[in-house]
Amino acid sequence: MEKMVLVIGAGDAIGSAIMRAFADKEYVVCGARRGGEKLEPLVEELRAAGKQAYGFSCDARKEEQIEDLFAQIEANIGPLDCVVFNVGANVPMTILDTDTRKFFKIWEMATFAGFLTGREAARVMTKRRQGSIIFTGATASMRGAAGFGAFASAKGALRNMVQSLAREMGPQNIHVAHVVIDAAVDTDWIKGMLPDYEERKANDGIVNPDDLAQNYVMLHEQPRSAWTFEMDIRPWNEKW
Repeated sequence: MEKMVLVIGAGDAIGSAIMRAFADKEYVVCGARRGGEKLEPLVEELRAAGKQAYGFSCDARKEEQIEDLFAQIEANIGPLDCVVFNVGANVPMTILDTDTRKFFKIWEMATFAGFLTGREAARVMTKRRQGSIIFTGATASMRGAAGFGAFASAKGALRNMVQSLAREMGPQNIHVAHVVIDAAVDTDWIKGMLPDYEERKANDGIVNPDDLAQNYVMLHEQPRSAWTFEMDIRPWNEKW
C-alpha cells in the first residue's frame, strides 16, 4: 500500500521542503495552503520527477474546510500515514500595538488551526491505530521575546495542546511530535531581515529548509520503542 503524507501550511520554504523530502522517499504527498494555486509549480515539479503529488486550497482556521480536506483525501486519494501542521503566524509587534483583531488572528493561525488539524488527523488515524502527527514550533513555543507577545502566546498554547494530544494518542500507536525551530530559516523574509544574511548562509548559520525537512521524515519513520516528542533544531553555531 502506498504511504501518504499531508502538509498543512505548505508554504514556499519549510512546507514545500517537507513535501519534497517525503516525495523523495516515495510517499504520495498532499499539500494545502490558503492559496492552493501557489502549489501548482511544486506539484508539477514533483510529478515531472515521477512522484505523486496533489495541491489543495484550505484555510486551516476554518473547521468545515479542514474537515472537507481530510474527507476528500481519505476518500479519493488514500489513507494518511502522516500529517504535518506547518502554518506560520510570526507577526512581530509590541503588546501596545497589538489590537484584539491581530491577537485573535495569530491565535487562530498558530493554535486553533493546529487543534483542528490535530483533531482531524487523530480521528482518521485512531480508526487504523497507526500514523504520525507532527507540528512545527518555534523559539516562541518556549519563551516570549519582546515584540512577540501574541505569537509566543499562540505558539506556547499550541505546544501544550500537542503535549496533551501526544499523551492521548501514544497508547493508540499514533506518534505525535513537536519540532522547535530555534533559529532563522532560509526564507525570503529572513533574507530581507538579516544584514549579515550572506555571511551566515555561507557559514551554515541559517537553517536550510531541505536539511530541516529530513527531520520530519525521520520523526515519522522512528520505531515506536524510541519515539521523540520534541526536537530542537538550530545551526551548529546558534546560541541557545
